Amino acid sequence: MPFTYFFDSVKKISRHNRIMITKSKQNLTLFQLCTLLLTIAETSASVFNNVSCTSNKTFTPNSTFNTNLNTLLSYLSSNVTNNVRFFNATVGKDSNTVYGLYMCRGDVPFALCRECVGFATQTIPSSCPTSKEAVIWYNECLLRYSYRFIFSKMEEWPRHKINIPLGDPVVLHSNGFYTALGSIFDELPNKAALDLSESNGYAVKQENASGSVTLYGLAQCTPDLAAGDCKLCVADAVAEFVKSCCGGSIGASVLFPSCIVRYETYPFYQHSGTSAPTMIQRGRNIGTEVLVIVVVLLVVLAMLFGFSYCFIRIKARKKRKASDRENFGPELTVLESLEFDLATIEAATNKFSEDRRIGKGGYGEVYKGILPNGEEVAVKRLSTNSKQGGEEFKNEVLLIAKLQHKNLVRLIGFCQEDREKILIYEYVPNKSLDHFLFDSQKHRQLTWPERFKIVKGIARGILYLHEDSRLKIIHRDIKPSNVLLDNGINPKISDFGMARMVATDQIQGCTNRVVGT
Repeated sequence: MPFTYFFDSVKKISRHNRIMITKSKQNLTLFQLCTLLLTIAETSASVFNNVSCTSNKTFTPNSTFNTNLNTLLSYLSSNVTNNVRFFNATVGKDSNTVYGLYMCRGDVPFALCRECVGFATQTIPSSCPTSKEAVIWYNECLLRYSYRFIFSKMEEWPRHKINIPLGDPVVLHSNGFYTALGSIFDELPNKAALDLSESNGYAVKQENASGSVTLYGLAQCTPDLAAGDCKLCVADAVAEFVKSCCGGSIGASVLFPSCIVRYETYPFYQHSGTSAPTMIQRGRNIGTEVLVIVVVLLVVLAMLFGFSYCFIRIKARKKRKASDRENFGPELTVLESLEFDLATIEAATNKFSEDRRIGKGGYGEVYKGILPNGEEVAVKRLSTNSKQGGEEFKNEVLLIAKLQHKNLVRLIGFCQEDREKILIYEYVPNKSLDHFLFDSQKHRQLTWPERFKIVKGIARGILYLHEDSRLKIIHRDIKPSNVLLDNGINPKISDFGMARMVATDQIQGCTNRVVGT
């Protein structure tokens, strides 16, 4: 909108304070010296303007919200090192969520931006020790946090105004001063909105007022705003100069949470044309873009890994089946009927949980499991230190599967997957004989008829292995812990890890190592 009304209003305000003096060369020199000193001061350190704290929403010290706020401020401060002039972040969840952002002025060097945000994160907790919402303004940056969502929302409250009423009367009351100021104010809203759609919402403009006096104007929106909101925010800030702030001032600023507008009679910003440096980044948008890229890359990598894993598994399975077909021939069908996958075994034993473990030995551990059909089984998980190869393990499985006798524990299946070697047996509820013989209380539970029954059952099982089976087997590890007892106290010989098959007519043999009991 045109600012003719602005010129007239400011002239009326300043006319009351007009002091008719004659401008001298010395006065002009002093004025120029002061503006030079102001410029040097502003480019060397952060200049505090104001801080606003909400009083109606507070938190308790050392609360979860307090912890999340400290984490947020630390995170915002540390992100300036990544050469980002705008950044927002969220910490916590539910009622303890804290939203925060910082914005550095578009022309400020990164070192000064980092210093300013650092000062802000240190000052705001002490200035607003229990406020759930606050905003702090410096010449070089602004920082705010809140308990509510504040991103991409145009907000004009709380606000702060600064004006410098001291100035050269001749300059202030000349038409050139207000014409130049009106030209700047006319252009800044559109310019900031246009720059926001292309870059970062930062706009500057300078106009010659009269002779040696030039006016410099600056506007900037937080880069998460929409272009229309940015334009409205700057226009409303400009209107504040007329309504309640800065008529007749040689310099002034209006500070909103979502935008800032300022003018001076000296170059308070680093002049580099009409737009901000291209290195200014929108922290939230960049964060979102980076997040999207990272997620897409992770999904692609996960898919590639999944396809590769499946391909390798399928190829290895085909290779293993070809090897098994060559080694086991017609018995391969029997072997395949006994094989379980690892996922089924893990589900049956609750992933080999400690409360399912019912035994432990040098061979490995035994767990109670429940198959999908409801059948209870004993799962023997062989030690990973076992030097037995895959082919030898399957030979043992076939050997045990062929042994069918009421005094031998029945093999239900096996699993060989991911370096795991697992045998699945029928579940025998009374555990092993040693639990009765060597327990001070339970050894009395076995009557002599039951003991005799156990001895006969063990003898029948050994006789079957030595004489009646199609294969002649020497167990070599008969001991109480390898004799299981069912509900009827019937013995069942188990653990064929040391068993050795011999020829049917063989009565003696040699071995390279001594094993057995």
